[in-house]
Amino acid sequence: MPPLGIDPLPIDRWMNKHENFTHPLVANTSFKLWNPPGQKHRDRYLATTKNFQWLINHAATNNIKLRAMGSGWSFTKVGVTEGGLIDTAGLNFSFPIRQQHTSSNYAKQPEDLYFLQCGTIIHEVNTRLAAKNPQRSIKASGASNGQTIAGALSTGTHGAAIRVGAIPDFVVGLHLITGANKHIWLERASYPAASQEFVDWLDADLVQDDALFNAALVSFGSFGFIHGVMVETEPQFLLTEYREGPITYNDNLKHAMRTLDFSGLNLLGTGLHGDMYHFEVLFNIHKFEPNDPAKGAFIKYMFKKLYDPTHVPIPRNNDFTYGDDLLGIISTVLDKLPGSGLLIPAMVNLMFGLAFKPEPPRVGTIREMFNYTKFRGKVASAAMSIAIQDSPKAVELIVEINKQKPFPGGLSLRYVKGTKATLGFTKFPDTCVLEMDGVDGQDAREFFDTVWNKFEQENIAYALHWGKINFNLNATRLKQMYGNTAVQAWIDARNQLLDRAALPVFTNAFMERCGLDKIHGAIV
Repeated sequence: MPPLGIDPLPIDRWMNKHENFTHPLVANTSFKLWNPPGQKHRDRYLATTKNFQWLINHAATNNIKLRAMGSGWSFTKVGVTEGGLIDTAGLNFSFPIRQQHTSSNYAKQPEDLYFLQCGTIIHEVNTRLAAKNPQRSIKASGASNGQTIAGALSTGTHGAAIRVGAIPDFVVGLHLITGANKHIWLERASYPAASQEFVDWLDADLVQDDALFNAALVSFGSFGFIHGVMVETEPQFLLTEYREGPITYNDNLKHAMRTLDFSGLNLLGTGLHGDMYHFEVLFNIHKFEPNDPAKGAFIKYMFKKLYDPTHVPIPRNNDFTYGDDLLGIISTVLDKLPGSGLLIPAMVNLMFGLAFKPEPPRVGTIREMFNYTKFRGKVASAAMSIAIQDSPKAVELIVEINKQKPFPGGLSLRYVKGTKATLGFTKFPDTCVLEMDGVDGQDAREFFDTVWNKFEQENIAYALHWGKINFNLNATRLKQMYGNTAVQAWIDARNQLLDRAALPVFTNAFMERCGLDKIHGAIV
């Protein structure tokens, strides 16, 4: 019998949030975790650590594969396994870090740190930080904040913060359960955050190693169970968002896309609302012509400034969440037009018309701007990272491909500061993320495949988002994307951190396809 805090989860099939796939599971191998009762948070947390270890022992003894289940946000099978899933939604403790729990060598202040249990939803993190006095905020997020912190971290959820980076880039510590009798507190040696007293509070072993930490950041559930995550926060701030479009796709816009020098664009609000925080360019590839202002690009950009306590929260309506990314917009259109059977260009033209109707600028916190999108309809999303210098060429290639293979969706470009994570897909120092979001189906899949192949033919370096559609990923492509050294470093880190008996427990078919399942040896 499982110990208190572990309940059987009677499922033998599982569907992801976006309804892209249904995955078979082994009966009687899935469980739901919750924090057992206790007088102190520490007692409850430690009991859950032991429950994670019980699960690893149970799986190793019975030859079962396991994966922690976040919110099911991923479009791929990166986060599922050929065994059982562990529901961690009930594990949602969070608390600020005290002085005695902060390393004396930490570069900032204790109030900058916040500890989250793995199942905490990003939207709830924002809510809890906003309730602090004074208010705090996470540094960046994706557009739709229904993911758990562990799930968003592990697949490299990125947003469009040009000076911050993706979610992994403000994580400073991980509590990893790596064996039936082993769990560690992992952080960078070059950027320590936790004191020994905090590590003792966790009853963990301290591991300070930059290479191991960078490898574990984006590891999609294959480095053991992530029980806790320490993030850096900052004082609450406001974002002022503008939307413009269509605007002419010309040399001025292409220069901004290549360099993030916005001086030639005459952006509204420049100098009034702080520094540029978020920059995004969107294309209706069914109605696009260079140098034609009526068939140009749409832009969305945000400035960042300190929080004003007189700020009034943004009211919500039943249409678009103001921070919705292209995927959220598409899902809303599908919800409005069920079974309409619209032709692809007509649907996309309607979508852009609805989403970019004239509106005054909006002002809000991250929590208000990027809400918890509830997806409707069977949507598809593929995301590629490229160097920003290649972004105009990439757009023009995709537009040409669309003429031959019409894509049931649109194209957006988000700009993100590069990551230190070993296999973080936002890997270029200044990264442009090409997001191809649309209605799922054979047309979309063929379009994605054609785009990937064309980029390879044109020698445009790219990497694919771990949590979005990436069915062409394999060991050869992975080495092309990240290089042999990085891939091997990730494999070696996994071998070093996980107990040998736990390695097969956290191996799945996705990893095998990508050649990431190797045990102590070079990729061949």
